[in-house]
Amino acid sequence: MEVNLVAEGLKFMMLGMGIVFLFLVLMIIAMNVMSKIIHRYFPEPQGTPKQSASSVPTGDMRKKVAAIAAAIHHHNQSK
Repeated sequence: MEVNLVAEGLKFMMLGMGIVFLFLVLMIIAMNVMSKIIHRYFPEPQGTPKQSASSVPTGDMRKKVAAIAAAIHHHNQSK
């Protein structure tokens, strides 16, 4: 009785890849279902986004912004 090891290896490879592929497909389906459930029962609050205090440059931040702008302007002129 002669066993073709290459054919057996290919069968095992296809079986393993098929199981991994099936697992990944099931995982994607489960994640989509969970996402729909979460969005249905816990929707994001609707409202206007508020501007945070950190996005408005004040005091020391204005000096930093001015220094960065001056450095960029100087760099562009020296090219």
